[in-house]
Amino acid sequence: MRWLLLVSASLATIALFLLATATSNNTMFAQGYDTLVLLNGLLVGLLMLVVGWQLWQLRRNLRSGVFGSRLAVRLVLLFALVAVLPGALVYAVSVQFIGRSIESWFDVRVDRALEGGLNLGRNALDYLLRDTANKAGQIALALTENQGDFAATLRRTAEQTGVHEAALYTATGGVLGVAGVGGSTAAVEPPPTPALRLARLQQTYAKIEQMGDAGLVLRVVVPVNTDDRLSPLKLLQVIEPVPRPLAHDAERLEAGVRDYQEISFSRGALKRLYALTLTLTLLLALTSALGLAVVLSERFSAPLGLLAEGTRAVAQGDFTRRQPVVSRDELGVLTESFNTMTAQLADAHGKAEESRRATETTRAYLESILGNLSAGVLAFDEDLKLRTANPSAAVILQQPLAELTGMALADWGKRLPALSPFAELINEGFRASREGQWQKEAEFRVANLSRTLMMRGSRLPGPAVAGGYVVVFDDVSELVQAQRDAAWAEVARRLAHEIKNPLTPIQLSAERMAVKLTDKLEGADQDALRRGTQTIVSQVAAMKNMVDDFAIYARQPRPGQMQHVDLSALLLDVLGLYDNLRPHVALSLPVAPVFVQGEPTRLRQVFHNLIANAVEAQAGVSPPIFAIALTESDGYVTLSFTDRGPGFPPDVLSHAFEPYVTTKAKGTGLGLAIVKKIIEEHGGRVTLENAAPQGARATLVLPTVGHGRPPASIAKVSI
Repeated sequence: MRWLLLVSASLATIALFLLATATSNNTMFAQGYDTLVLLNGLLVGLLMLVVGWQLWQLRRNLRSGVFGSRLAVRLVLLFALVAVLPGALVYAVSVQFIGRSIESWFDVRVDRALEGGLNLGRNALDYLLRDTANKAGQIALALTENQGDFAATLRRTAEQTGVHEAALYTATGGVLGVAGVGGSTAAVEPPPTPALRLARLQQTYAKIEQMGDAGLVLRVVVPVNTDDRLSPLKLLQVIEPVPRPLAHDAERLEAGVRDYQEISFSRGALKRLYALTLTLTLLLALTSALGLAVVLSERFSAPLGLLAEGTRAVAQGDFTRRQPVVSRDELGVLTESFNTMTAQLADAHGKAEESRRATETTRAYLESILGNLSAGVLAFDEDLKLRTANPSAAVILQQPLAELTGMALADWGKRLPALSPFAELINEGFRASREGQWQKEAEFRVANLSRTLMMRGSRLPGPAVAGGYVVVFDDVSELVQAQRDAAWAEVARRLAHEIKNPLTPIQLSAERMAVKLTDKLEGADQDALRRGTQTIVSQVAAMKNMVDDFAIYARQPRPGQMQHVDLSALLLDVLGLYDNLRPHVALSLPVAPVFVQGEPTRLRQVFHNLIANAVEAQAGVSPPIFAIALTESDGYVTLSFTDRGPGFPPDVLSHAFEPYVTTKAKGTGLGLAIVKKIIEEHGGRVTLENAAPQGARATLVLPTVGHGRPPASIAKVSI
């Protein structure tokens, strides 16, 4: 506390000296006077707190009978008496003297002269600004009347009016032309935001502004109305530099007036500031005198106080405190014993802290690994209660697994019914495995979608606290679906190859048989022959259609056929084949064309399949409805087909895109499979859902390539 008092008193003295210096220095006054006043106030307050604390300590020592406390009280009273009386007298005289001196600094005649000069400069600048605005209006009128060549008109009228710089802009800030007698080659500065707002309101913007090295300039922005339907509003900006002598004189005059007004307005503040400086000086002297008296008493209690402070620090967990041994008596032995004790405690605390950091590092490392795994990981205790689950587990299952922490696996279905089959499978896996390890591939409903999970469970070795079970699972739905698609594509390719070859000979043979034998038979035999050959031909045609579906499904994408396709035009082209459906079609298309990168023939096949499915689904519905909507958002185009048919049964909906899955009495089940395959080859996705209150909806999502007029390589579709 002794050194704190000394340092505080020294800092307060230095700060008070700087404060007195700043009072007579305008630059320092403006930059740091408030900071110095605050600093001095804080330092004096700190000194008062230190001295107050010392006086409280002295009073406590006096009541406790500490040796030397009575002498310390007498010294404090003596120094306070010596400091207060002269300080109070000097303080009162100084405050009165400074107040009267400040009032004599100001005169009313100076105020009037400065105000007149300032008004004269402002009127001169206002005259120049009005003149510039008139010139801008003349140029704007000429531009409105001659809209053929804005640049030539701007140059001619700018030279006629003699403006320094004139620039014509679009409403969005694009430069249409620059002219003027200034002949500057630098980039023109665009109109400010307030000017743009006033121009849109058909108002003129006129301001005197400071523009970098150019000094004061007159900026005028006026609206120019044209016949351009895309951008009818243009903006004319005229910039005239203020003559340098006038700008220089105006700045000096304004600066002089501002300085004088600041000093004049701050008369009362100056009085208060000087009084505050004297007050701080008085308080500094008083607190320093009191502190000096109190310091004398500290030498008697310093050693015991240091030990008490060290004990409090150890109690708060600080084991680094070491107290100096200043004597060889019993007090020195006590201090040395205290230092030894704190050193031993610091060593023990350091080892414990190191062990804790190592444990936290290992735990953070494991959590980082689990957090970045794409597979889901679930850890259970011996009673199959969930200990922890990584974020991927919640993402794969689409369930808040954090709510299940500490809950037994058997109770998961009560909290989250969607996880009941998943929990039962884990329970069954550990119950049926003898060595605590099992692996299964199962299919679950996740967010109303059928997902295939590969699961593996294992028992953790170790005691009951560290042991337990762990389950690792991953979503392999895409992999399984890719394997199925590849297998079905190979089957379709082989069927198309093996079946298509004999179909044509069969058909030709049946037709030749009908031609040669029809005239040789009569009556019932002739009818039987005709019906038989027609049956063969029709069934061969049906098999050819099926083989064609197989070929389409097995066909590989052709990158060379990809081009820009206007989906709106292609959809209208396909709907042209269904003129009988037009009264029942609710079509919603964007005004602007929407282009995708695709193969027109295959996209046409997609639209045909979906429209044909909707027609067949509404065979018994009257009246049928075909709702087709095309929208674009965030770089993707969404195309939906909705009907009022019976929709899809739940067991069919989850497998609707697989081959040979159909609800029709006659059908190959390849229509939706072909749609999914083509859309995915185009980088998109397709979804099916049952519409409310009845019907089905197929939604296609494809990436777009842009808007507007198609380039030369875009496929043209007749409408």
